[in-house]
Amino acid sequence: MSYEVNLDKRNATVELIYQDGNHIKVAVDNTVYELDIAMVEEGIYSVLLDNKSFNLELIRNGSSKKYTVNTYLNTYEVEIIDAEAKYLRSRQKSMFGEEKNNIFSPMPGKVVKIQVKIGDAVKKGQTVIIISAMKMESEFKAKMDGIVKEILVREEDTVDGNQLLIRLE
Repeated sequence: MSYEVNLDKRNATVELIYQDGNHIKVAVDNTVYELDIAMVEEGIYSVLLDNKSFNLELIRNGSSKKYTVNTYLNTYEVEIIDAEAKYLRSRQKSMFGEEKNNIFSPMPGKVVKIQVKIGDAVKKGQTVIIISAMKMESEFKAKMDGIVKEILVREEDTVDGNQLLIRLE
């Protein structure tokens, strides 16, 4: 199982390779570490790495994927970025990005319904296309009043992440 982890503005790929009780093997950006991790009390962990002992305190920051991690000398802000978080981030980027006249697919999916035609006038907030991704249907709305200039997909098309779907003017 692989995750992207944001640690104080640095992104790392973390993959759990093996786990047997407290013994785990992980790869962090392709460097493998063998750890012995034990929870000594709620939110406090003892970690052994290369015969060195470390204590960590994990404090949840508003969600199950954001933490403040305290060590003896440092404090880190950590966010686990899984498929759901990537989808939400790319959806938010698509909805609030600088290119208000373009509608992008935030992640790979399938076009379910296109609710406009070229030349149609649309109002800000009007649903223009519905995409199915990760077993969910998402409505994408016009971010401005305008005219549909170009539709670059058809219903039932499979789309890539960050693919331009509809252009408004």
